[in-house]
Amino acid sequence: MSIRLADPAASPAAAAEGLAAARRRTSPRYNPPRALPWRAFAIHGGLTLLWLALLVRAVLPDGLWSWAAGLLYIAYDTALLLFVFWQTLPLIGGPDGAAAARHRPDAAARHRPSLAVVVAAHDEDVVLAATLRALLDQSDPPDRIVVADDGSGERTVALLTRLFALPEPAVGALGGAGPRHPTLGWLRLPHGGKAVALNRAMTLLREEVVLTVDADTLLDRDAIGAMRDAFAADPGLVAATGVLLPVCDASLGGRLFEWFQTYEYLRNFLSRYAWSRLDSLLLISGAFAGFRREALVEVGGFDLDCLVEDYELIHRLKRHGTLGGRGWTTAVLGSARARTEAPATLGAFLRQRRRWFGGFLQTQTWYRDMIGNPRYGRLGLAMLPVKAADTLQPIYGLTAAALLFAYLFTGHIGVALAVTGVIGAKIVLDLGFHLWSVWLFRRWLGVRARTSLPSALLASLVEPFCFQILRHLGATAGWVVYLTGTSSWGAQTRGGLAASAGEGE
Repeated sequence: MSIRLADPAASPAAAAEGLAAARRRTSPRYNPPRALPWRAFAIHGGLTLLWLALLVRAVLPDGLWSWAAGLLYIAYDTALLLFVFWQTLPLIGGPDGAAAARHRPDAAARHRPSLAVVVAAHDEDVVLAATLRALLDQSDPPDRIVVADDGSGERTVALLTRLFALPEPAVGALGGAGPRHPTLGWLRLPHGGKAVALNRAMTLLREEVVLTVDADTLLDRDAIGAMRDAFAADPGLVAATGVLLPVCDASLGGRLFEWFQTYEYLRNFLSRYAWSRLDSLLLISGAFAGFRREALVEVGGFDLDCLVEDYELIHRLKRHGTLGGRGWTTAVLGSARARTEAPATLGAFLRQRRRWFGGFLQTQTWYRDMIGNPRYGRLGLAMLPVKAADTLQPIYGLTAAALLFAYLFTGHIGVALAVTGVIGAKIVLDLGFHLWSVWLFRRWLGVRARTSLPSALLASLVEPFCFQILRHLGATAGWVVYLTGTSSWGAQTRGGLAASAGEGE
C-alpha cells in the first residue's frame, strides 16, 4: 500500500482533516469490531468478580487467607518481577546488551535516514532554552529542529526571537531559520493542545524519522545518533523510546520525589526492555520518542481525544501493522538517554498519575479486541492480558492496605501478624530485585545513572508504605476520570532541569 503524505502547502485545516481521516480508518474507537471481544470481557470481568469475592472473604478474619486480596496482589507483582529478571538477563553483557548488536551494523552497509525533531511547547520558556541547546549540541545533529509553539505567551516569543534569533512567523505558519541556527525553525500555532501541534508539524516535515521531545527534556549528547542508528539498522522499526531519568527541583519534597521516581523509572525501563524482547512493547515515552514518519502519517498521527496520546498511538501502529502484515516493531534504546522534568509536589504527582491511568483505561477500552487475541501473537496473548490485570492492580493494592489497617484497629492481631510476615518476605524479595535492577541498569547504560546500591536498598524498604500507596491513589483517581470523563490538570512547575542545565547561553 502506498502512503499518501499531506502536501506541506495545504491549509492547516486540510492537513488536519487528512490525518483525521486516516485515524478514522485505523482506530478501533471509530470502527469497533463487530464481534463481541469475549476474551477481553472474560478477563476484565473475571478479575472484577474475583475482587468482589475476596472482599466477601475478608469479612471473615479467621486466618491469613482472609487477606487473599493482598496475597493475590503480591503473587501477581512477584510474577512480573521474575519475568523481568529472566528477560533482562542479556543486559549482563554490557551497554545495550543484545540490542546493541542489532542496532550497530557496518556503517558502510546502512542507509542513514534523515531525521527531524519536534519540540511541542506551551509556555515552557523556563526550560525550553536548555532543551534546544541540548538538541543543537548533539554529536549527530538532526537535520531539522522545529519548535511547535502551541499558543505560548510573550516570554516564549521573546526567548525564540532574542536568544535564538528566529524570525517571528505569523500564527499558523512555519518560519524560516535564523542566522545563528540554520536547522532551527519555529512553527507558531494557536493553542490547541500537544497532539494538534505535533500533528501539524508532521504534515510539514519530510524527514524519514521524526523525534518528539518534550520541552522539559534534555537529551544526552549522543542520544539522536543512537536513535538514527536504530532506525537505520531495522527497516521495520516504526517507534522507539529512549531511556529517561527524572529530575525534580531542589526543594526537600522535590528531592524525595526525584529519589522515588528515579528507581521507579529504572524498573519501568527494564520492564519495557523485557517486553520488547517479546515484540510486545507498547509504552513509548512521548517525552523522547522516535517514529518512522510515513507509518505515523499512515495511521493518522496523534489522537486529539486521548489523555495519553503516545501510548494510544503505539497500540494503533501495532494493530494496523499486524492486520496489514507489515512486520512493524518497537524498541527501547539504552544508548539513547535523556533527563526529563518530573512532578516535585504531591498534587502535581497525583494529577500526573491520574491522567496517565485515565488514558491507560481509555486505550484499554478502545483496543479491547486485541486482548487475548492470538492474531496478535505474544502481544495479544501475554502483554495485553497483563495490562488488563493492571487496570485493577491499584484497586487490589489499596484493598490490601485498607484490610491490614482494619485488622489492626479491630483487634485481629493474629491475622495482622501473619499478613505482616508475608509483607516482610515480599520486601526482602523486592530488596533483592531492586539491588539487581540498579546493577543491571548501570550495565545496560554503561553509566552510574545517578543511583546507588545503599539508596536503592533504603527505597525498597520505604516505598511500599508511602510512594506505592501514592501511585495507587493516583491510579484510582484515574478511574474517576475515566468513568466521569471530566478533570482539570493544573500546571506543573519546572524547576529541576532549568537549575541543572544552568542559565544563559
